[in-house]
Amino acid sequence: MTEDVKSREDKESVTPKKAKKGITIEFLKPDDFRQIYAIGAAGGHSPYDFRIGFYNDTPKMFGDSSESRVIERRVETEVILSPVAALELNRWLTQHINEYESVFGPISRTIMRPKKEPPKTVDSTELQGYI
Repeated sequence: MTEDVKSREDKESVTPKKAKKGITIEFLKPDDFRQIYAIGAAGGHSPYDFRIGFYNDTPKMFGDSSESRVIERRVETEVILSPVAALELNRWLTQHINEYESVFGPISRTIMRPKKEPPKTVDSTELQGYI
């Protein structure tokens, strides 16, 4: 048994092992690189690509508050992806959303608004304003 192990070790040391070649990816940001914050995305697809526009909203007030309001939606940037790249983005987002929720809990779609406290009643015997 010792000879078998020894002969196998000799064969392995003589036979070159295939080395796994690694790929290193370097992320570079060009001089004109910029980041944006977006509150939403809109887009669509064709047989050739997926287009996602990232936007921010700014409310515009006109006249009386009972009149209609206008929201300016500014598309900050658009990303165009091949169908394969869109599928990979979907997988990447799903993985990271699952990781986020496992740490911080489920992401809620509702907007948290502070509770309005009832107006404080003022005792009429107290002096108001400056003395």
